[in-house]
Amino acid sequence: MIRAERWVVLLRVVVGAWFVKAVWTKLTLAFLWGVIPYPAVSPRFVAFQPKRVTEFAAGNPVGWYKDFLEQTVLPNSALFATLQTFGEAAVGLGLILGLLTGLTALVGLFLSLNYGLASQWMSFGQQGFHVLLVTSMIIFLGARAGRTWGLDGAILARGGRPWLRLVM
Repeated sequence: MIRAERWVVLLRVVVGAWFVKAVWTKLTLAFLWGVIPYPAVSPRFVAFQPKRVTEFAAGNPVGWYKDFLEQTVLPNSALFATLQTFGEAAVGLGLILGLLTGLTALVGLFLSLNYGLASQWMSFGQQGFHVLLVTSMIIFLGARAGRTWGLDGAILARGGRPWLRLVM
């Protein structure tokens, strides 16, 4: 028997691993009071973000998105670098673990659409990659991919709250 839901698990874990790989160099450990470690955004990535956003905006043919990059993201690049980093980390871990997969897929869909809008004009490879990433997020959301071999399924099997079905 084919069991398509198990193949969706493979896709979910691979896409989650891609997000974790993407965030790997963006995170660093900082220390609260010099003792308690916590994840923080790398100063190197925060410094790089304005250069990358400027590059994405430079030739972007989507006028309203170019304006968004130049007038909103660029002046607030440190905030957007932080949101991007923690968003990617949450999506990666959520997909790998199958935890809150509905919510994770929505955040991943939002990130993927923005990445696509920012870079689609640069090459055909960028276009194709982001179309596949967006499609994967829609599949994870529609299939509730964390219910098979994921923590969502384990939590719901133990009688999870009805509202959890919305985000799992």
